Amino acid sequence: MDFLNFIDFKITDVLDIILVAILLYYIYKLVRGSVAINIFIGIVIVWAFWKLTELLGMEMISSMVGAFMQVGLIALIIVFQQEIRKFLLMIGSTNFANKRNFIKHFKFLRQEGLTTEVDVDAVLAACEKMGNSKTGALLVFARSNSLDFVKNSGDQMYAEINQPILESIFYKNSTLHDGAVVIENNYIVATRVILPVSNERSIPLRFGLRHRAAVGITEKTDAIALVVSEETGTISYIKNGEFALFKDIEELSQLMKEDLI
Repeated sequence: MDFLNFIDFKITDVLDIILVAILLYYIYKLVRGSVAINIFIGIVIVWAFWKLTELLGMEMISSMVGAFMQVGLIALIIVFQQEIRKFLLMIGSTNFANKRNFIKHFKFLRQEGLTTEVDVDAVLAACEKMGNSKTGALLVFARSNSLDFVKNSGDQMYAEINQPILESIFYKNSTLHDGAVVIENNYIVATRVILPVSNERSIPLRFGLRHRAAVGITEKTDAIALVVSEETGTISYIKNGEFALFKDIEELSQLMKEDLI
């Protein structure tokens, strides 16, 4: 029974499985929360079916599914172009060599219950207050990818996050209120930052340049963004180039803490 030979595991087989699991985890992490997650799950199912038919010696259906997988590779590259870009950025990020950030890449191995370094509660308290006064704001939170290419367009700063300082930065008469604030760990590292603006046509017309800039930076990197609308005072949470929905400020706080761990 040759098809049972796979039961004879070697150390290299275990290593192979671990590497594939890590690769699949990062792919899932990149497409999580977007419509691409359904495509990713579909690909995994088709690939598993293909390998199962090969294992059982069903040559006709195996060859048909195999041909589909090969021809569909080009289409997949087009569909996942943003996710592939983020994956390559994550691998080639200058932060990857940093010991602290290197460990963050394996955060799925950490115990649950650990909290983020970012003072999310202070950030959201400031955003709520700015929303009530119709004060526009744009905050970008760095994760694995380096944001040096946008930080250099603004004014460098190194200030620990707290509610008053965020409110003072985005105060309408402040010289720092234009542009975005970049946050790394629990520190504001740059203000008046100019972000790439998304050309995505699916963004509703009611959203202005702040929202398009937030979508743009989260399309190109794995950063997340908060936007306070100057017109309506509403808070928007953006990741993976899309608006993430939430019911209330408590749910938004939970989402951010999960994404920033």
